Amino acid sequence: MDKIDFVITWVDGNDPVWQAEKAKYQQKKVGDTRANRYRDWDFLRYWFRGIEQNAPWVERIYFVTWGHLPPWLDLDNPKLRVVKHSEFIPAEYLPTFSCRPIELNLHRIPGLSEKFVYFNDDMFLLKPVKESEFFRGGLPCDYAVLDATSVNEKTNDGQAIQAQSLYTSLLFNIAAINRHFDKKTVIRHNWRKWYNLRYGKEMFRTLLLTPWIKFTGFKSAHLPYSYLKSTFEEVWKQEAPALRTACEHKFRDPTDVSSRLFSFWQLAKGDFAPRSPKIGFTTSLCADPEKNRAICEKLSSGRYKMACINDDFHGNNFEETKKMYIDTFEKLFPNKSDFERF
Repeated sequence: MDKIDFVITWVDGNDPVWQAEKAKYQQKKVGDTRANRYRDWDFLRYWFRGIEQNAPWVERIYFVTWGHLPPWLDLDNPKLRVVKHSEFIPAEYLPTFSCRPIELNLHRIPGLSEKFVYFNDDMFLLKPVKESEFFRGGLPCDYAVLDATSVNEKTNDGQAIQAQSLYTSLLFNIAAINRHFDKKTVIRHNWRKWYNLRYGKEMFRTLLLTPWIKFTGFKSAHLPYSYLKSTFEEVWKQEAPALRTACEHKFRDPTDVSSRLFSFWQLAKGDFAPRSPKIGFTTSLCADPEKNRAICEKLSSGRYKMACINDDFHGNNFEETKKMYIDTFEKLFPNKSDFERF
């Protein structure tokens, strides 16, 4: 099998130099500047432990950073490549405090393999995984399930989200897909991938939404994304204005497209291999101790191979919440990895 690389993006929101630079640009442009976009929960070492324990077959790990590094990270590990934003993001988009310019330009990372898996730093491998669960038959694994896209206006804690912070990028992603693909043709050419038993009951969403003329959305789990580098190159050729606009914003903007566009493009082209949605789950930690306990139990249940834990915390019990999750990760991954100096 061809080599598969992993890419992870990370920011240390506590770095005073980074904070000063962010503050300078934040005064000029208002965007999505919520603290949870940059907050560090000290979970990163468990990400590396999960990778070493559950995906030892990975070729390289590209650690994408503004410039700061965890003091415990062993930079001499032969599998690790540290990549600063300035090494692959075009200079006209820097500095950036939005994930968009970072994610939309991942294909420019020097040396990155054609097949790669993209992780946010809140996505974890909980159990052993095989290469074939990310790529099969030379194609990225995903599931093609139609959905009706909507925009949430509140967090899981019930906090109102300001208009400039609404996650509207999915709407712009779908608009781009409809500009380039005819829904009926897409499904007819790859109907075995769209009506696939691997999707279980989720397939009923597709059946119900099939009559709509245009794509109304894709059911998409926020889990590690399998990508072909060539997909990025193709989308940049076809949708450069939309991608450039997102990259020019210093902070996340409601008019941005996101990296999900690349996943949706692969689905519309038929460049994917069907995979069960039950491989993992996505959730959000919050200030409610009972909800957090339930999430920690789910992480420890052994039922899932991967998980994403979004930061939706708004409360006064930050340290208690952080300790609860770290205690859970310590039980899951008690052994120090080769990526840790101490």
